Amino acid sequence: MDFDAWYTTAVLIIVIASLISNRMGMDVAILGGLVMLMLGGVIDIGQATEGFASTSVLMLAGLFIIATGLERTGAISHFARRLLGRPTTVAAAQLRLMVPVSLLSGFMNNTPIVAVCLTIVRDWARRMQISPSHLYMPLSFAAILGGKLTLIGTASNIILMEDYVPWFDSDGAKWAGTLGFDAPSSFMQFFGVAAIGLPCLVAGLGFIVLASPFLLPIRKAVAADDLLDARNYQVGFVVKRGSAVIGQSIEQAGLRQLPGLFLSGVERGGVALPAVDPNLELAEGDRLGFVGVLESVIDLRGIRGLEPDDDQVQKLEFSKVARTLVEAVVSANSPLVGKSVRQARFRTRYRAAILAVHRQGAQIAAKIGDIVLKPGDTLLLETSNDFRSTWKHSDEFFLVSNVPESVPLRHDLAPVALGVLAILVALLAFSPVDRVAAVWGCALVMILTRCATGTEARNGIHWQVLLVIAGSIGIGNALVTTGLAQTAGEQIVALGGGWGLPAMLVIIFLAGAIASQFITNYAAAALLFPIGMTIAAAMQIDPSPILFVLMLGVGGSFISPIGYQTNLMVYGPGGYRFLDYARLGVPLTILLAVLCAFIAPLVYGS
Repeated sequence: MDFDAWYTTAVLIIVIASLISNRMGMDVAILGGLVMLMLGGVIDIGQATEGFASTSVLMLAGLFIIATGLERTGAISHFARRLLGRPTTVAAAQLRLMVPVSLLSGFMNNTPIVAVCLTIVRDWARRMQISPSHLYMPLSFAAILGGKLTLIGTASNIILMEDYVPWFDSDGAKWAGTLGFDAPSSFMQFFGVAAIGLPCLVAGLGFIVLASPFLLPIRKAVAADDLLDARNYQVGFVVKRGSAVIGQSIEQAGLRQLPGLFLSGVERGGVALPAVDPNLELAEGDRLGFVGVLESVIDLRGIRGLEPDDDQVQKLEFSKVARTLVEAVVSANSPLVGKSVRQARFRTRYRAAILAVHRQGAQIAAKIGDIVLKPGDTLLLETSNDFRSTWKHSDEFFLVSNVPESVPLRHDLAPVALGVLAILVALLAFSPVDRVAAVWGCALVMILTRCATGTEARNGIHWQVLLVIAGSIGIGNALVTTGLAQTAGEQIVALGGGWGLPAMLVIIFLAGAIASQFITNYAAAALLFPIGMTIAAAMQIDPSPILFVLMLGVGGSFISPIGYQTNLMVYGPGGYRFLDYARLGVPLTILLAVLCAFIAPLVYGS
């Protein structure tokens, strides 16, 4: 190898070591390595910045906006709660959880899907009196497996496909087009990975159900917060006309045993019912009283058909899209002290409605308008997004803080968001329309229909992910330019080529699975793709089996909690230890590697 190759190898080692150490952000490590390669003269500015204008990065940016629209309209939570049902055994709970989550993950961002299911799983574990550790890891693994059903299931699929298609250019610039292999159709590009992804999903879910009783230890969940010290609020909600919960029992509507929340009473027709029976069927106009922590109050606001039981909320001048929850602590100098909420004309003065009041470790059960405010009272407000900036420096409040993720869901737009998603799938799978144009066109419709506001769309784009992908593509160009990709590919062929294509595919799968544990799945995809193409060229075979197996491999983040974001999301709630993932994930990874190695040559040709 020449100096450029050795220099690139050294830079790559530094980047990987930085990522493993967690001492700097992924984007800083990747972009730092890219700058070092430019300074060393290994790649020019065009090769280094190619990833920033790549179709994969542009597509992902638009898909983040579409995912935001699906999340903000409640489309994900609506489907999740309908599909999950009410299981009675651990195995049934795992299947009822994993099947819909995996199918949804093939078409939606799996991070919000897992986020929605976290509280549902906690409810199940409490009701069935089982350890949540037997549900949380299967939840994450199912979301990962489901990402291998379509092109848009995960970022690494898009990166690999967008790198792959140009290898069939008719001008002969790429070798695949000169050897008589056909470029994949639009349908194949979108659903092609499902040919091995679906069998792997079925086998993977079956393995998890059968093996988890033996491989997953019983762990005690790490509490997200201390409910004894958390601020409890008493809030009221009313069942509005047309609500989906009308006719359902309190149990069926999911209003019993909510984490950190207690249904304290039901009022119907102005009469308080003597007891809250879980079999009581809800009716229009029912007023429900809850006592609970703030996080659970936010969950209540996300249930379609329930609205705060306060006419002051309905009188707020701004639309629901512009509303959020805010906590404000009354100061000793506030003109509110000594006055009732009604006397203070709170809504008129502050353009906010009080949902609940917390005082000295206890919630106040009186009607909001009759509460006489005192210094130190914590007010839970529904107000506009600019309330904090307006009042944070005022001496009327000690502290003003926005409640994260408390913007009301726009349930009425859920059908619109799902329709946009259906159009996107049709355009990507069956239409000759450019994929970037299709994605961004649908993203624009999400914004124009107010499924996601402009601010939500901007905030929904994961800029760090895009930077990592763009930088990784530049580093991948350095591997090709210096000949490192070809050298690595030839060495792998020399090592396993004599064992046949299945053995080679096992090696490729495992290389992707291991790399993704340390450098993320999308960085692993960008770096391993040129090596995979070199292997196909050396063996003179159709590269499609290698491509799709690599998709499964880099997406197989089952070995550690740091390999994928959903693994980290369930790490604390499941009470897991670091090596718990390997106990279930290593045999699962080996099973999927062997399965892919034998199925891929049959379904894609060789």
